[in-house]
Amino acid sequence: MILAHLSDCERYEALHPLFKQVFDYVKSNDLLHVPAGRIVIDGDKLFINVSDANLVPAESQKLEVHRKYIDIHFPLSGAEIVGWSPLSRLNESEAPFDVENDFALYAETPSTYFTALPGDFYIVYPEDAHAPVIGEGVLRKLIVKVLL
Repeated sequence: MILAHLSDCERYEALHPLFKQVFDYVKSNDLLHVPAGRIVIDGDKLFINVSDANLVPAESQKLEVHRKYIDIHFPLSGAEIVGWSPLSRLNESEAPFDVENDFALYAETPSTYFTALPGDFYIVYPEDAHAPVIGEGVLRKLIVKVLL
């Protein structure tokens, strides 16, 4: 998992062939004011889910993992608390991995929490179990899906 500020994104562009395109798009568009929904950049290889998420208490948010996509999260309108644990430390998921929707959920408590602020981004790989959208209120955020 990577937590960084958008001003430092060039350092991370070499980690995946589509990352530069992601960062260029986010920096050059006013995504705080677009309608919620999906923005397709490169078909199923690269798209953005613009979400107005209802934040939830930490104890009611589950850890999630993905296999097919890397997620890059950008909180836009406020702070987002996120739980994290390495997948290798978790027991079995609550249900079999949902291949069609690319996720599994885990009920265990995250091993650590961090806060991402507007201007920050965090990248989660398949080995990163994450519990996003923790807090109070509503958060406008981007979840970029990058095909592995």
